[in-house]
Amino acid sequence: MNKRKVLLAACLSAAISLPSFAGGILTNSNQSIAFMRQFARGAVIDVDGVFFNPAGLAFMNDGFHLSFSWQNAYQERNINSASPLYPEDTRLFKGTASAPIVPSLYGVYKKDKLAISGFFGVVGGGGKASFDDGLPMFATGVMYGIAENPLIKGVQQLAGIQRASDLYTLSSAMDGRQFIFGLQLGASYKFADWFSGYAGLRANYFKGGYEGYVKAAVDPNTIATLMANPAIQAYMAANPAMAAQVAQMAGNPLVDLRLDCSQTGWGINPVIGADFKFGKLNLGLKYEFKTNLNIENDTKENTDPDGALAAFKDGVNTPSDVPSLFAAAAQYEILPNLRVSAEYHWYDDKHAGMANDKQKALTHGTHEVLAGVEWDINKTFTVGIGGQNTDYGLSDDFQSDTAFSCDSYSIGFGGAAHLSSKLKLNVGYFWTTYKDYDKNSALSMNTYSRKNRVFGVGIDYTF
Repeated sequence: MNKRKVLLAACLSAAISLPSFAGGILTNSNQSIAFMRQFARGAVIDVDGVFFNPAGLAFMNDGFHLSFSWQNAYQERNINSASPLYPEDTRLFKGTASAPIVPSLYGVYKKDKLAISGFFGVVGGGGKASFDDGLPMFATGVMYGIAENPLIKGVQQLAGIQRASDLYTLSSAMDGRQFIFGLQLGASYKFADWFSGYAGLRANYFKGGYEGYVKAAVDPNTIATLMANPAIQAYMAANPAMAAQVAQMAGNPLVDLRLDCSQTGWGINPVIGADFKFGKLNLGLKYEFKTNLNIENDTKENTDPDGALAAFKDGVNTPSDVPSLFAAAAQYEILPNLRVSAEYHWYDDKHAGMANDKQKALTHGTHEVLAGVEWDINKTFTVGIGGQNTDYGLSDDFQSDTAFSCDSYSIGFGGAAHLSSKLKLNVGYFWTTYKDYDKNSALSMNTYSRKNRVFGVGIDYTF
């Protein structure tokens, strides 16, 4: 098999799609610390409503309202891969995705029936993913290609070696980083005592990149040991052309792929919302339109721009749309100090463009159900707990080593301390439990799994 075809099959895409820590496939919904303790924030009337329930801002008290928070997120993205090509049969490829500082900033000015608001945060991605040992698709693809090489087969047969992988060493690593920064501005207006609306725009800026390598080489010491065998020496003496090829193979890499690519892109999407207030019951609706987003390569190194790594050729544009979102939520005040909430999200992932139209392989868009409880213990302290269940509509054709998702549920808790009539401190924590996904391919059987946790702290200030 031609080397380039082998690598193309092995490396159809080197892009590591970083996971959102809560929300759809490409989006982050954990945009405030209060979210961690309640999750269903789509019907709240509070400063973080700029993101969750912007129409409800028209029911806030008059004045300036500010909020700042930072979150620390960590996730493991592991692939347990089984293949007859591995000497150990089963190999664990461990990836870590970290985001030490994920900021969110809110501002609201409310006067009479009008509220002007703004938001800045990381609305997608949000960190760096590292696979220090590469990925199964690189390992198995390259190993298969080398095993089918006629020269390798000949040496393997002469030496009586069972596995071709005993003749060479393979090393691989891949890092990816991905951030989608969102800046949202809009206005809310109270049309009646029970109804308000919102309209705004969000500018999204994508910044990311990928850096990694795949290398395979025959150890010169291995060749020297083989050539010391009298039977092999005699065979090589009778076949000088093959002897020259083997000697050359010992001094040159079998595979040498290297990539260093940065990517940027931007897009704007409208956001609209409505809020309905009926005494103790509050209802919130929000719709975020799809963001048409193309990311452009700025490639510093690409050792195979016309083959395996063609997708990362300098100047190439790749679609990476942020899907539209419909959110509907309700919050009910059981007691003056006790509130319950529920919410539904639908991300239209199937109509958000991805590389190679991969979105068409999804069975449906993302469905999320959220719920939460919040209790004011007294005038100083508030505590809460919430949960979220996410169903992505996954399929084997959608999942890949470089971009896989897992259905999940999340549980979070936290609290707030009213340090004064104007200042509030928020603290929260949540973790996500993922359902493993098994996928069979021609060269391996992979089990995709994840672990996730997020901690955050923030302050709200009113003046």
